[in-house]
Amino acid sequence: MVVDAYGVPVLIGYARVSTADQNPAHQVDALTRAGVAATDVYLDHASGAKASQPQLDLVLRLLRHGDTLAVTRLDRLGRSVVHLVNLGADLRERGVGLHVIEQGIDTASTEGRAMFGMLSVLAELQRELIVANTRDGLAAARARGRTGGRRPKLTASQAELAQQLYDAGTKTVQQIADLFGVPRTTVYGHLDKVTIGKRPAAATLTRTLQPAAAETGHDGVPRCAPPLSADQGAHRFDRVKVREGP
Repeated sequence: MVVDAYGVPVLIGYARVSTADQNPAHQVDALTRAGVAATDVYLDHASGAKASQPQLDLVLRLLRHGDTLAVTRLDRLGRSVVHLVNLGADLRERGVGLHVIEQGIDTASTEGRAMFGMLSVLAELQRELIVANTRDGLAAARARGRTGGRRPKLTASQAELAQQLYDAGTKTVQQIADLFGVPRTTVYGHLDKVTIGKRPAAATLTRTLQPAAAETGHDGVPRCAPPLSADQGAHRFDRVKVREGP
């Protein structure tokens, strides 16, 4: 049941059993004795280690400022200590009370609010520890020469060769990409941004011709051929036009 039309705070109960064979009657009876209406008791049949508790997710969406969440024990509410601490801090920030029947935690009392405050302090401590550990890990990785992030798909020598092939105009970007087995976007990502779109005139001409096979050195690495001169390019272009003519 959602908060009524008059905005009266609602007491919502939550119960959980690990398997369908377990009987939730004890929890349901304890919640109703604590003043929770039978229609406001939500039950999950789920292990505490499951990633999702559908009824608990629903309860958290229904709760509004001034409402109170009632459970029999804290372990019925949280999947783990970390989850429980974070959930307690979230409820406190939203102005939602918590009543743990069998453990005497009730934020309507001074002691209960103190316990609730301790939960929020533990949550903040846990967040700070995570941030500190992450920073320490990144600093240690940088000290070992690792900058993090996705590794480049081309090595430094491959990127240098790709730049030479692009500048020489002997191969198109797609042909360079095929040579290294990567997408065209990867090649563009490794090219000097200043040179993109500023290839020599011979490069524009050779894209219309069948490119010559790259020479291979004794180490098996392709060597880029020297660019065509303007006269050589014009001569080859005229020969192609003659062969393609009627």
